[in-house]
Amino acid sequence: MADDIIATAAEALEAEALPRLREVHAGEGAQTDAQVLPPALRKPAQGKSPARWAYERLIHYIKRFEDGLAPGEEVAMAMTGGHSGVLRIQGMGYFDPDIVTFYGTDPSGAKTQLIQHVTQLSVILRALPRPRPETPPERIGFQLARELEEDEIESGEETTPQGPDAAPETS
Repeated sequence: MADDIIATAAEALEAEALPRLREVHAGEGAQTDAQVLPPALRKPAQGKSPARWAYERLIHYIKRFEDGLAPGEEVAMAMTGGHSGVLRIQGMGYFDPDIVTFYGTDPSGAKTQLIQHVTQLSVILRALPRPRPETPPERIGFQLARELEEDEIESGEETTPQGPDAAPETS
């Protein structure tokens, strides 16, 4: 986190903690962080902006969701608490320090972009039939996860924002 951000004691402790993930599903056993989390998510959030930290975890959830999709389905999302409809996810990005954005199309095929502040982030992932069943499914989660891994390898601890919402580095 940046030095100029005022955090509550709980927020400061959360940023220092090693990430853990625990999920229990009906009919299945629990999955813990050691089994599921990619290397980028095994490190403390310290040094990552809220946007970067949300972005990395969303990639993890989207990829895991796609792992369970049938060949005729693709991932889409809807925002909770609103009537914005459904967006078929075709891209995702972040803008430090606190914005996450999703790119895609709505059910009519119109180009759509959702820009969300991390404090307001609440997403529902949905499986939708592919619009063109004759084409291979688009698995955005795998592409995003691969890019995240490549960022880790190239730059070690620090990662450089990429994409249309990336802010240039300033000092």
